[in-house]
Parts: sequence; structure tokens; C-alpha cells
Amino acid sequence: MSAPDLPLDDLEAFLAAELGERVTGTEPLDGALNTMVAVSTASTEDKYVARKPTEMRESALFTDLETEYRVLAELVDTPVPAPEPVLYCGDDGPLGGPFVVTTYLDGETVPVGERLPERYRTETARERVGESMVDALAELHSVDAARFEDACESATPLEQVEDAANRLDYATSVTGRDVPELWDAIDWLREHAPEPRPRALLHGDYKSGNVFFAGDLPEVTGVFDWETATLGDPLTELGYFLFYWRDDGDPTPAVDALREKYGDTEVVRDLEATTEHGFYRYSNRPGSPTRRDIVERYEAKTGLAFDHDRFYRTHAAVLLATVWEDIHRRQVEAGADTTQEPLLDYTAELVDRLVAGDFPL
Repeated sequence: MSAPDLPLDDLEAFLAAELGERVTGTEPLDGALNTMVAVSTASTEDKYVARKPTEMRESALFTDLETEYRVLAELVDTPVPAPEPVLYCGDDGPLGGPFVVTTYLDGETVPVGERLPERYRTETARERVGESMVDALAELHSVDAARFEDACESATPLEQVEDAANRLDYATSVTGRDVPELWDAIDWLREHAPEPRPRALLHGDYKSGNVFFAGDLPEVTGVFDWETATLGDPLTELGYFLFYWRDDGDPTPAVDALREKYGDTEVVRDLEATTEHGFYRYSNRPGSPTRRDIVERYEAKTGLAFDHDRFYRTHAAVLLATVWEDIHRRQVEAGADTTQEPLLDYTAELVDRLVAGDFPL
């Protein structure tokens, strides 16, 4: 259901009755996995977001909406700054399917590949972006995991690898892509898996595009989009966070071969910027913490030692690469134009270099 097709009048009337206050306005928000609407009320203090899953969320990669709602309910009295669940509506609501209403969180996001807001483009602010994200991640991983056992599924790092292998096998059977680097990395992960740590609640897609920053110096004021929440080894999520981070002196995968193969496309030009600065365009600029700084801060906050760092960072890269391969598969099956193959090839090279140890902490 696209934004213009939303029955906003029906939604406003329904929410006014359920919330017990007058709804003064609704505003569709950007979203891919969820159709989202900001909801304003007569109370200046109360603002909400209604979220209804799109077809893109109909995948084993994501939890169902009711599970996400239960996770948010368990997070209410924890230090994790997540939206508070207000209402769960089943199939008989005004949007023609289940949706949830949560509190509205203020702040700005920084999607992967974008620059920081202008007021944060200082050394001090860049340092604080990295530190506040690590602090919020450490808080999340320190929450008692037992309270989420009835809501979340659980998976060990090796179980996640096997799921990724199955996903990759199916995706490439449709697209015909040859990805030996990913298959070699999967074999390497199988051979080098450490004993998993005690389980923690994992966000599942923890990155700067899924948190809100606010303040003169950036602080994480909200963590949202919990449709990938699960229980697992917390170091897999730290590895995922580090995958996006670039240090000065990191090897730079050549983009020339991609340009020769695919042409001078927008995706190839974006990858040139990624090669220079990382997926986070601020991560190797002055003031930003290094990967080692991030790990040491996380270890100090959680008491967990980031042993086997090459395994955990390769693990994250492989899982993300197989998700992107599966997205490409969906586009091919739908007959849609897809321009993502340069990114897939680029990520496969990064995976190969992580296995080789070319990106030390």
C-alpha cells in the first residue's frame, strides 16, 4: 500500500477512538519494509507512528509484526532508547492488515552512504557519533536476554552461517551469479567458529541508519526498526557494526574493474566514495574513532572480550553479502531493473580480504 493509497481519514478516526484523544494530523513517512505514518494529536506531547509491513517484509529474514511488538514491550523499562509500543491492531483494522502504533522518537538518522548532518561535521562530533553508537549497542547487549526468550528466536553463529549458505545457494540458482569468494568464506567460517558467547538480545541491523541522533553533540536518542531482533552471540553484532567502519590505511579494493565491467554507473561512483571513506562516509575522517577504539570501548562497557575478531567480522560480511544477493534475486525474479551487481562484486572482494586478514583492528 503506497502512501497515496492510505485511508488516512479512516486511520485517524480509528486512532482517535483507540487512543482516547483527538488526532490532528497524519503524515506518511519514507519506508521500505514498512508503510509508516506519523500521527499528531491534540496533546502537544503525544505523537505516534503507525507501521504496517510491506511485501518486502514477507521473508524469513524478518520477524512478524506481533513479535516485533512484543520485543518493544519488553524493552520499555530498560536503558535501551526504543519506541514504546502503544497499540497492536490485527487484520480487521483500517489499513487492511496488521499494524502497530508506537511512540514517535525525535532525531536525525544517517543512512549508510550519506554524510553526517552539517552541524556534526567536526572532529568532536564525529568522535561522539562513534562513541554514542557503541554505548547504545553495549546497553542493548547488557539487557537480560531471558526476558526475550518467549518473543525471539535464537541462533548460534554457525546456525546463521548455514542459513546464509542456503540463502546464497537459492539466490545464485536463480540469478546464475558465480560467487566463489563467498563460498570459500562460508567454508572458512565453518572451520574457525569459536564457542558462542552467552546469548544477548540483538537488534539484527544495528547501523547509523537505524538510530536517531540529537543534541548539539550527537547522542543516540532512539534505536528503531526491530524487525530483525533475535537472540544470539553479541559479538556477531559488534562484527556487523565494524563491517561498515573504515580505518586509514585499510586496503582499497579497485573500482576500475567494476567500471570496465558495468560502466560508469551511479552505483560504481558510490563505491568509489566507499573505497575512500567506508560505507559510513565519516568513519575515517578526523575525530572518528578507529575500529580498535570502538572495540576497546565496547569491551569496557560490556566486560566482553572481542576475541576471534576476524571470524566475527567475516561472519557479518558474509551474512550481509548473502542478504544483498537475495535482494538481487528477488529483483531478477520480479523482472525489475537491477543495478546492484557492482555492489555484490565489491562486497565479495571485501569478504575475501577479511578472510585473508587484510583489515586488522
